[in-house]
Order: sequence, then C-alpha cells, then structure tokens
Amino acid sequence: MSRAVALAAAAALLAGPAPAQEDTQAPAPAEQADTVLELLELVRVEAREGSRMNRERVERFRSARDERQRMLEEVSRQLAAENRRSNTLNRRYEQNEANLAELEERLQIRIGNFGELFGVVRDVAGNTVGEVLSSLSSAQYPGRAELARAMAQAKELPSLQDLRGLQLMLLEEMAQSGQVVRFNAEITDPSGQTTVGEVIRVGAFNLVHDGRFLTRDSFTGALRILPRQPAGRYLSMAEDLGKATSGVVDMAVDPSRGQLLGLLIQAPGLGERIQQGGYVGYTIIGMGFIGLLIALWRLVVLQGAGRRIRLQLKTSQASEDNALGRILAVYERHQSGNLDALALKLDEAIMREAPILERYQGILKVFAAVAPLLGLLGTVVGMIITFQQLTLFGTGDPKLMAGGISQALITTVLGLIVAIPLVLLHSVVSSSSQGLVEILEEQSAGLIARRAEGEAAESA
Repeated sequence: MSRAVALAAAAALLAGPAPAQEDTQAPAPAEQADTVLELLELVRVEAREGSRMNRERVERFRSARDERQRMLEEVSRQLAAENRRSNTLNRRYEQNEANLAELEERLQIRIGNFGELFGVVRDVAGNTVGEVLSSLSSAQYPGRAELARAMAQAKELPSLQDLRGLQLMLLEEMAQSGQVVRFNAEITDPSGQTTVGEVIRVGAFNLVHDGRFLTRDSFTGALRILPRQPAGRYLSMAEDLGKATSGVVDMAVDPSRGQLLGLLIQAPGLGERIQQGGYVGYTIIGMGFIGLLIALWRLVVLQGAGRRIRLQLKTSQASEDNALGRILAVYERHQSGNLDALALKLDEAIMREAPILERYQGILKVFAAVAPLLGLLGTVVGMIITFQQLTLFGTGDPKLMAGGISQALITTVLGLIVAIPLVLLHSVVSSSSQGLVEILEEQSAGLIARRAEGEAAESA
C-alpha cells in the first residue's frame, strides 16, 4: 500500500508541473492534498486537464498545419497561374515584337515614299515662292505667296487641301502669263511721288503705264517707273498698246521678267559712248564733222562749177564765171601769137584753175588718214589707264577697268567711223574735180589743135 502511495505521489510530482511549463494559463492547484485519496483525486484531475490541454494544443497545431498547407496549395495554384500567364505574355510579347518589326519596316517604306514626296513638295513650294514674288502677276494679285511659303517651311506632310492650293497657284500663274490686262495700282515716279494710275500687264513679262515701262520690287511689291527708259521704238510700242482697245498690237516683251529690260536701259547711249572716248574721242568727232562739212561744201562747189562748164561747152562766147570760160578768154587774148606761147598760156590757165577745183582735198585726205591714228592713240591711252587701275587696285573688281577699256574700244570705233566716210568722200570729191580738170585739158588741147590745123592750112 505504501509502495502504491509512493508511486502515486511520484506520478503527481511528475505530472503536476508539466502543464505549468507548457501552458502558463493552466490553473494552479487550488489546495494542497491532505490525504492520499485527495492527492490521488487531485492527480487524476490534473492528468485529465493536462490530456485535454494536450489534445487542444495538438488540434491547434494540426489546424495551423492544415491552414499552412492550404495556403501553400493556394500559393502554388497562384504561382502556376502566374507562370501560365507569364508564358502567355511572353508568347504575346514575342508575337508583338514580330508584328512591331513588320509594322516598322512597312512604316519605313511608307515614310520613305512620303518623305520623298515631302521633299519634292517643299522644293516645289520654295521655287514657287520665288516665282510668285518675282512674277509681275503679283502686282495685280498681292499676297499669293503665303501658302507656298508656309509649305516650304513646314515640318510635316502637307494636307491635300494645301497641295491643291499649290496646284491652283501654279495653274493661275500659267494662265496669267498669257493675259494682257489693265488694273489700277500705286505707281512711284523717279522723283519719289506716288500716284494711283492704270497699269497694263503684258502677261508675266512687262508692266506699262502711260507709255512708260515699270519695274516691280520683289520684296516690297512697289511699282516704279524706270528712271531711264529703253529706246524710242519700244516706247512707241508701249504707247500704241496703251491706246489700243481691240485688235492686235505689236509689243516688245521681256521673257526674263525684267532682267533684259534692266540690261537694256543700262546700255550706254550715244552721248555716253562719246563721253567714254574722252578728249581723243571728241577730237576725232570734231575732225570728222569738219571733214564732212568740207566734203559737202566741195561737192556743192564742184557741181556748180561742172554745171557752168557744161553750159560753156554749149556756147562759143567766153564767160568769166567758169573755169572753161576763163581759159577760152585766155585763148582769145593770145590766139594771134605764137602757137607754143599760146600752148604755154593755156597750160598756165589750166594750172591756175586746177588748184581752185582741187581745193581742200588734201585736208580731207589728211583727216581720213589721221582719224584711225587718233583712234589707235585713244586705244593706247585707254590701255594705259586700265593697267594703272590694275596696278593700284588689282583684278578684284572688273568695274574699275571698265573706263579704260571703254575708252580703248570707243576711240578705235570712232576713228574708223570717221575715216571710212572721209575716204569715200575724198574719192568722190577728187574724182569730180579730176573730171572737170580733164574737161579743161581736153578743151585746151582742142583749141591748140584747131590753131595748129589753121596754120598748117594757111601755109599750104
């Protein structure tokens, strides 16, 4: 019995402290056992309580384990779903990459075509801006270049409406280039005064106002009367065009849209050409003018002398108003003398009349010979001036050499222009005087021959 009590006490001692170590919430024994039976009962109660708590703890552990297992399975399912989704996204990504590469290639092809079109449109628009700004049609229709300027500066592809606008602008320019129209516009004269008047536009070539040609500033669009107009025949055409109301009128056009007209009015006139010749040119012109007057005067004189000589040939009565009459008078005064003396007297009379008929022919000959020499002198002087300009300023600006070269060329031209007519006039005057002298010699020889025949008949 004592052995049993001892074992029960030992079991109580072993079982009693265990709940206190594992569960701090287990109640402590309310009272101490006073007898062995109480102790045994107490041990039983505590053993049952410990078993219940152990079962509860195991249940909690199993419940937690099941929850963890369930959560692990849920996470595994989610992981599997995400893996499947990842695989799907990877396949979709690869497919999108392939599609994107194909689309990029197609885009590059289309961009290449549109890029080339864009470049062409910008080039055409830029050229159109210049054409419209320089076109004389813009004087009647200002502000047309804005669309083309915007397209030339655009950074993106133009719209279909813009392309059609550019097309219409080009077609309008083509149509206006074949029209002759009248319109009112502001005109600035060379003095700077601005008035409103009627302007005649001949296609895209000329602008005319009141019989005078106009020029248009490409930047400001202002219409100005040329301070220097072209030759008179062009101005007469412009006047006829201004007066015409119908029909066809001759008109000079400038296909270069003002450039030829600008060069034409810049060409020096006759007075400027003469001024380019300098003093040598003035000398040549003066010499030519004097020679021309002398030649004309001598031709008139010789024609009168020839007419009087021909009248003298028709009568036997000697007249002192012509060379032949004076020779006949000498013959009549000395016809009774010696034949040889008479011949000498007639020769003397002819020699006295010949210089009168040949007067100033030597001057014409000298002028004809000196004029080209003066032209050569002017050429040398002009070349000297040119080389002096080259020495001082170099060859950078050709305009600095223009004065010397112009003088060198114009003096040569003036010398030839003066020499050639003077040579011809000298030849005409000389041949006319020589013909009259030959008539005098012929008539003198005839008189001597008749006198010799008469003496021979008397002696026979």
